[in-house]
Amino acid sequence: MLARGKFTTRRKALLGLVLVLLAVVAWLHFTGAAATRGLERKQMDWDNNGQVTMSEMLQSLYAVKVEITHEGARECRAYSWRGSTETLRVDCRTTMQPAAPKP
Repeated sequence: MLARGKFTTRRKALLGLVLVLLAVVAWLHFTGAAATRGLERKQMDWDNNGQVTMSEMLQSLYAVKVEITHEGARECRAYSWRGSTETLRVDCRTTMQPAAPKP
């Protein structure tokens, strides 16, 4: 039988920190933050100067949102500043769906 230790203050604080971080990531995903949408580092060049800085990577967390639209087999992602209608970039991709099985 395993001996269970007390749930110490340190463990409670760590659990609270983990839950807060999980809530922040869930909120970022719910609000459409660009960082939670599978961007690579090289795609975070918001000012198009050819170099991705730390501030641009942080902007993908709090300042840039993504709207994903589907039109048939075409999926488009429109990147824009939060609170603005100015579009930074639109990336579209055509995906092939697997063939339906024949009866």
